[in-house]
Amino acid sequence: MESGVFHSTYQADMALRPTPLMRLRIIVVFVAALVFPFLANNYYLTLANQVLIASIGAIGLNILTGFTGQISLGQGGFMAIGAYGSALLVLNFGMPWWLSVIVACVITAVVGGIFGLPSLRLKGLYLAIATLAAQQIIEWAIIRSPLTGGVEALVIDPPKLFGINLSRDFNFYWLGLVLLVGTVMFTVNLFRTKVGRAFIAIRDQDIAAEVMGVNVFRYKLLAFATSSFFVGLAGALLAQYRTIVSFERFTIETSITYLAIIIIGGLGSVSGSIYGAIFMTLLPAILTNIGSAFHGVIPQIDALIPFIRKAVFGITIILFLVLEPEGLAKIWRDIKDYFRLWPFSY
Repeated sequence: MESGVFHSTYQADMALRPTPLMRLRIIVVFVAALVFPFLANNYYLTLANQVLIASIGAIGLNILTGFTGQISLGQGGFMAIGAYGSALLVLNFGMPWWLSVIVACVITAVVGGIFGLPSLRLKGLYLAIATLAAQQIIEWAIIRSPLTGGVEALVIDPPKLFGINLSRDFNFYWLGLVLLVGTVMFTVNLFRTKVGRAFIAIRDQDIAAEVMGVNVFRYKLLAFATSSFFVGLAGALLAQYRTIVSFERFTIETSITYLAIIIIGGLGSVSGSIYGAIFMTLLPAILTNIGSAFHGVIPQIDALIPFIRKAVFGITIILFLVLEPEGLAKIWRDIKDYFRLWPFSY
C-alpha cells in the first residue's frame, strides 16, 4: 500500500482499486478506449476488434487454466460451438442475433461441463489430452454434420441494433468493449467470492482443498462451464462480426494460440489475458508490415512470412516460459513497482 493511503472502513479496504493512483490509471485507460475509435482507421479498428474478442476468450481460458489449474486444449472447439450455435440459431430459427449469442454461450457452457467430467479422474498432461480429444470430436462433428454445412461456410446477415450495422468495425468496437468490460468485472469479482477462492484452492492443492470441505468435482465442472461460457461468447462474437462461420477458424491451432496468449500474458491474471491478446494479435500484423518493408530487398520474403511468424511464435513462448513464467502481467507489475518506489529500491 502506498504511503499516506489510509482506509477506515472494510468497504474501502476491499475496493477493487483501493488507491488514487490505481483509480487514475483506470480513468486514463477508459478515456483512451473511448477516444481510440475516433482517431483510428479501419485497419486499426479491425485489429482492436480482434483484440477485444481474443481478450474475452483468453479470460475464459484463464479462468480454467490459470486460476483453477485445469489445462485445456479444446479452446478452438468450444469457440466453434459458440460461433456455429449462434449462426445456426439465427439461420434455422430466425432468432435475434443478441438472443442467439446468449443461448450459444449457455450451450457452450453445458458442453464444456460435459467435457469437464474427466477432470474428476484426470489432471495435468492426461487432462490436456482429454480436452484435445474434445477438440477433435467437435471438429469431426462440425465437418461431418449436414446441420453445420460440413466444410462449407455459414453466412449470416450482419447483426443490427436499432438499425445500426454492428458488423462494421467502428460499431462493433463499442459492442466488444462493453462485453469485455463486463467480462473483466465479472471475473475480477468472481475471485473475491467463495466460488473463486475454491477455484484457486483446487489449483494450488486439490487434495488439501477437498480436506477443507471444497467439493472438488463440483467446482471443477463449474470452472469448465464458466470458462466455456466466455469462450463461447468469443466464438459467437467472432461469428457475428465476420458474418461468415468456417471450421477453419477453430482448429487445434486456435487452441494453441489461446494457450499461448495466457502464457505470454500471465497465468492467473485477468489483465494478463488482455496483454497477451494484444501481443498475439499485433505480432502477426507487425511481422507482415516488416515483410512488406523488406519486399524490395528480399522479393521472396512474402512466402517466408508465414514460416517466420510460426518461428517467432514458438520462440516467444519459450522465452516467456524460461525468462518470465508469470508473463507480461509480471513485467508490467515490476515496472509499476519501480516507479512507485523510485528513487528507493525497497
